[in-house]
Amino acid sequence: MTQMTKGGNLPVPSAALQVAVTWRQGTGTPDVDVSALVLDATGRVRSDADLVFYNQPAHPSGAVRHLGKGQGADGTAADWLWLDLAAVELGMDRVVVAASTDAGTFGQVPSLDVRVALPQGQPVASFAVGDASAETAIVFGEFYRRNGGWKFRAVGQGYASGLAGLATDFGISVAEDPQPAAGVPAPPPPPLPPAPRAAPAPPAPPAPPAAPAPSVSPAPPAHAAPAAASSAAAASFASLPAAPAGRLASEQELSFPSFTHQASGKQRVTCPPNLPPGARVVVEIECRDSISVHVDSCDAYGRADQDLLSAYEDEVHARTVATVPEDRPLTLLVRADTPWTLRVLPLAHARRLVHSLNGRGPDLLVYEGPAGVLSFVHQGESNFAVWHRFTSSDPDWPGEEEDLLVNEVGRVDVLAPVTAPGILRIEADGPWRVGVGG
Repeated sequence: MTQMTKGGNLPVPSAALQVAVTWRQGTGTPDVDVSALVLDATGRVRSDADLVFYNQPAHPSGAVRHLGKGQGADGTAADWLWLDLAAVELGMDRVVVAASTDAGTFGQVPSLDVRVALPQGQPVASFAVGDASAETAIVFGEFYRRNGGWKFRAVGQGYASGLAGLATDFGISVAEDPQPAAGVPAPPPPPLPPAPRAAPAPPAPPAPPAAPAPSVSPAPPAHAAPAAASSAAAASFASLPAAPAGRLASEQELSFPSFTHQASGKQRVTCPPNLPPGARVVVEIECRDSISVHVDSCDAYGRADQDLLSAYEDEVHARTVATVPEDRPLTLLVRADTPWTLRVLPLAHARRLVHSLNGRGPDLLVYEGPAGVLSFVHQGESNFAVWHRFTSSDPDWPGEEEDLLVNEVGRVDVLAPVTAPGILRIEADGPWRVGVGG
């Protein structure tokens, strides 16, 4: 890890990073709230939506998200951002990392610094601010484009006028309420991997209220203690109704920025930590002219754990489902011979089976109807299999169950019963049709 001094800069990966402003808590220490501003070539925002903070936690592009605060037993606190530099829109050349204090100045905040790390926690850079005095807002650093890549500069510029003064300098209209970005609702943020230099793992704060104007450092929501907060991001799943349809309906209401990764051949892909722990998500793969395409989920050691999808056609555009682990990011192993594009999407992107649906190759359908009978027709030459994944209604087994509804080779025209709403995972090598009823 590079320890930076004010004005210094260094190259950083043009991909996903986690950024934390950290400090040591104590009696009389003001609270610190991190924020980020996405700026164009003139150093200004385009609108108030380019400010990301705890009451407006997602940039419209999905490139910046506020993840919330964490605190350790040693009194160290951190407020976290998730930054995907590859997703920053063309024409937007800088991402500024700043923070403001509530009811105090930064001169009263000890051990103040900003830390940059990779998604798995490997440290990239750290910059300590040791000269703060009467400032109530500070620009800690900025990520900026340079020669087709990205660099990080340690800035350390203070403002005595707080977040309002800082925001005004960058073109934010503090008289207007910044509205949450359309199409990017803010789900409860998940925990991150351990921070560099033993920074506390950030918990998920409560779901933010409607966004107010950022003019005068409004009091943030209370943040849970570490033991409770470590599982806060998964609380929505733990508290779901016991009825089989409860979890399915809740998961379809979840939203997060889609994750896209492009590569070629065999590669292990670690997804960003903004995926809700315990949630089922759509995994989509596109590939052409490959002999075969396979996607597996991985265990905690990076080994292939579960076969999610296999396809053997010349042109593959297939979908399957994966469950995000509770205690770590989702890791997928992709095997193909040619370039491919992998996407991870909210479950709401899956097609819903209401009457009948046609498709080709591996796919994922959501069935929200009652217990009944489904019809399956397959026109391919190889194996056709359909799994039904649903929440158990057995009080002695509150977890998830999976039934193999169809498993035949070649042309198929059969009926199969389903006992509850759930997810249908289809493996096929040709055209198929699924219908409700006989």
